[in-house]
Amino acid sequence: MARTIEIMDTTLRDGEQTSGVSFTASEKLTLAKLLLGELKVDRIEIASARVSEGEFNAVKQITDWAIENNCISKIEVLTFVDGGTSIKWMEKAGAKVQNLLTKGSLNHLTHQLKKTPEQHFTEIAKVIELGNKSGIDTNVYLEDWSNGMRNSQDYVLQFLDFLTEQPIKRVLLPDTLGVLTHTETSEFLTKIVKKYPNTHFDFHGHNDYDLGVANVMEAVKAGCHGLHLTVNGMGERAGNAPLASAIAVINDFLPEVTTAVNESSLYKVSKLVSAFTGFGIPANKPIVGDNVFTQTAGIHADGDSKHNLYFSDLMPERFGRKRKYALGKMSGKANIQKNLQELGLSLNDEELKKVTTRIIELGDKKERVTKEDLPYIISDVLDSSSFQQKVFVKSYVLTHAKGLQPSTTLSMEVDGKLYEENAQGDGQFDAFMNALHKVYGKLKVKLPELVDYAVRIPPGSNSDALCETMITWKTTKNDFVTTGLDSDQTVSAIKATEKMLNII
Repeated sequence: MARTIEIMDTTLRDGEQTSGVSFTASEKLTLAKLLLGELKVDRIEIASARVSEGEFNAVKQITDWAIENNCISKIEVLTFVDGGTSIKWMEKAGAKVQNLLTKGSLNHLTHQLKKTPEQHFTEIAKVIELGNKSGIDTNVYLEDWSNGMRNSQDYVLQFLDFLTEQPIKRVLLPDTLGVLTHTETSEFLTKIVKKYPNTHFDFHGHNDYDLGVANVMEAVKAGCHGLHLTVNGMGERAGNAPLASAIAVINDFLPEVTTAVNESSLYKVSKLVSAFTGFGIPANKPIVGDNVFTQTAGIHADGDSKHNLYFSDLMPERFGRKRKYALGKMSGKANIQKNLQELGLSLNDEELKKVTTRIIELGDKKERVTKEDLPYIISDVLDSSSFQQKVFVKSYVLTHAKGLQPSTTLSMEVDGKLYEENAQGDGQFDAFMNALHKVYGKLKVKLPELVDYAVRIPPGSNSDALCETMITWKTTKNDFVTTGLDSDQTVSAIKATEKMLNII
C-alpha cells in the first residue's frame, strides 16, 4: 500500500513573506477554510506569533472557526525560543500547535545567538515544557538545516539526538536559503530518516535555484513524512516549493506515496491567492499558468485531433481546466477548427482558408486574437469577399493633441488614381470623414450619410481586444451596414468606411 505524505501549506505564514504581500484577517480566514475544507491539505501554518495586532486578530478568527469545525489541531503558528512569550500569545489567540523556530546550523547558533548547543537545547526544552503545560503541541523547525548538514553535521545530529527524546510531534527540516541540490536532499534525508526511524520529519523547500520541486521529489523518495508547500510558490526571495507542481509530480511519478490533496481545486485556490495578493501568475507557470494547457502551433492542434498525439498524463481536466488552442500567426487550420467547434460554428474550406489568412495577418501585427474574436473576424472576412475592391485607403496620419483640433492627412486610391487631402474635425474619425468628402467632392460623388455608429468588443475582453465597428449608411435608395475590425477603434471605423466606398 502507498504511504501517505502529510501536506502542510504555509502560504498564510511563509508565503506572506513575499515582498509586498500582506493578507487581511478576512482573506486569511477565507483561504484557511478553502485550504482545509476544499483543497484538503493536512495542516496550515497561518502566522508568526507576536507580529502585530492585526496578525493576532487573524489567528483568533481562524482558531475560533477551527474549534467550531473540529480541526484546531490542523492550525499551526510559528513561535520563538523566547522564554514563553510566544506561548502566552498563542494561548490568547487560541492556537494549539506551535512550530518552534530554532537554529539548525552551528553557524547560525554561534553568530546570531552567540550560544553553545547546550544552552540552546536547554532553552528549547523549557519552551516545549511550557507548551505542553498549556495544552500546546510542538513541532520544531531547524532553521538553516541544509547548511547545517553541509557544514556542521555533527551539530545537527547532536540536536536531533536531543529532540528525539523530547515530547514533540514533528521535526521540520527547512532548506532555508534554497541551496540544496536534489542529490544533497536525498543524501541528507536518507541518512536522517534511517538514523531516527521513529521520528516524523517534514521537508520545507525553497526555490532559489528553481530546484524546489526536484528537492520535494527526492525528500519523498528518501522517506520524509511531510512536505511544506505554498500556493503559487509564494514566499521570501524566489519563494517556496509550489503546491500545485509538487502535488502533480507526486501523483504522476511517485506511485509509492499518496496525499489527501484534492487536485481539482488547485487552480481555483491559485487564482484566489493571486487575487488577494495582487501577484499575477506567470502565464507559463506549470499547472496554474494561463498558457500551460494552450496549444499554439497548428501542428499540435492537428495532432490532438489525430489520436491525441500531443497529450500527456498532465491533463487540464484534472485541475478543473480546459485545453485551449491559441489564435495567432502560428495558428493553422486545426487551431481555428478547434475554436470554431467550441463556439458551435462551421466554415467551408474556402472560408476557413480566408479566416486563417486574416488571423495570421493579425498575428504578424502582434495583435492578440482570442476565441471570442472569431465571430467578428469571420464576419469581417466574409463581408470583405462580397465586393470587388476598387478603392484603397493607402495611408493616413491621425493627430490629436490637447488644445488643438484633431486633423487627418489622407492618401487614397480610387480606380487606380491617387488622391491626398487634409482636414480637421471634432474628432479623429470626423477629421478623416471631412478629408474623404474633399476627395469625393473632386470626383463629384455624393457620399452616403452616416446615420449610426456602434463599437463592440468580445464579452470579458480587455482594453487590447479587437474592436468591431459597425456603421450604418443611408443613401437615397436604401440603408446598409459595413463593419471594420482592428484593435484600434478609429482604425476599425476607417476599415468599415473603406468597405462602404467599395460598395457605392
